[in-house]
Amino acid sequence: MNTQSERATWSSIDWRPFVDVMRDAKRVVICAHIRPDGDTLGSSIAMARALQKLGKEALVVDSYPVPPALRFLDPEGRVAQLGALSPEQSAFVESADLLMAIDVSSAAQLGPEATQLFSNFQGPSVAIDHHEVGDPLGKFRFVDPDADSSGSLVFEAIEALGVQWTRELAFPVYTAIATDTGMFRFASTNSGTFRRAAVLVDAGVRVDEVYRLTNEQESFGRFKLLGTVASTCERFIDGKGVFMRLTQEDFQRAGAIASDSEDLVNEALSVAGTEVATIAIEQPDGSVKASFRSRCAMNCALLAKSFNGGGHQKAAGATLKLPFEEACRRFKEGTEARYHLDCGK
Repeated sequence: MNTQSERATWSSIDWRPFVDVMRDAKRVVICAHIRPDGDTLGSSIAMARALQKLGKEALVVDSYPVPPALRFLDPEGRVAQLGALSPEQSAFVESADLLMAIDVSSAAQLGPEATQLFSNFQGPSVAIDHHEVGDPLGKFRFVDPDADSSGSLVFEAIEALGVQWTRELAFPVYTAIATDTGMFRFASTNSGTFRRAAVLVDAGVRVDEVYRLTNEQESFGRFKLLGTVASTCERFIDGKGVFMRLTQEDFQRAGAIASDSEDLVNEALSVAGTEVATIAIEQPDGSVKASFRSRCAMNCALLAKSFNGGGHQKAAGATLKLPFEEACRRFKEGTEARYHLDCGK
């Protein structure tokens, strides 16, 4: 197995400025993105643990609560929800000397509380991310759009800090990488993905345990929601695209919560002949969030950007504050236009 110094050559990022800025930090607040997934949570929790091993204090915060399906990453409930901080957590945030955002491509992904936190913060701020487009965030940015996940970048950052791997540290990093690569089946997966995974497995991660916790713990509400969303499927783009939709009423009927809809759009890609998929989901505040997926030349990141969203070439998202049917129409038409522009069909 390669040593840490040898593994440093795997990275396209110069992590020396990161090490320098972290050297003087004593109290660090780490922000995960809204509607947290395995990548942002696993990466943030791992970073916090690594900093604690270096004798620093760290607190992970999010504008949303940890979804039930991901509570195994935070069994002790240490991730704090902005807007519902305890007096001790509020005091920590106010006294922090460094602010960090992980897996966040734009301020819109932070939520209002974290956005205000970044806007008011006077100290150094760091962003670690792997998305293609988005608003600049953080005074020190460590971004690689070609990375398979933010988990892989956090792997590199932790190694640059010289922290030795333990199972407690490796488990959330492996989960971040595995979930954001679709358990190593997405096109973003590369040889480096497996090399990093091997290091983490050698540190004590059990592959079967991560799979069970991330893929075999679905809620009954999500199971029912699968049937609901399947019933809304419609073909477009001459049969090459699938469009789906969910309303708040659908969630109520299924007894589902917001996190139960995570990655439902991927189900459409299992249909033979499907090249692109879009799902529109009504949010509790009345806005409509869309998720875009592509298995062809269509660039989801550019599609999302046209709606002030962001993401990757193959997976991205955006939100519109419009009536549900109007938002659905725009997302569907936007997807079709982007497909024809990128694919020339």
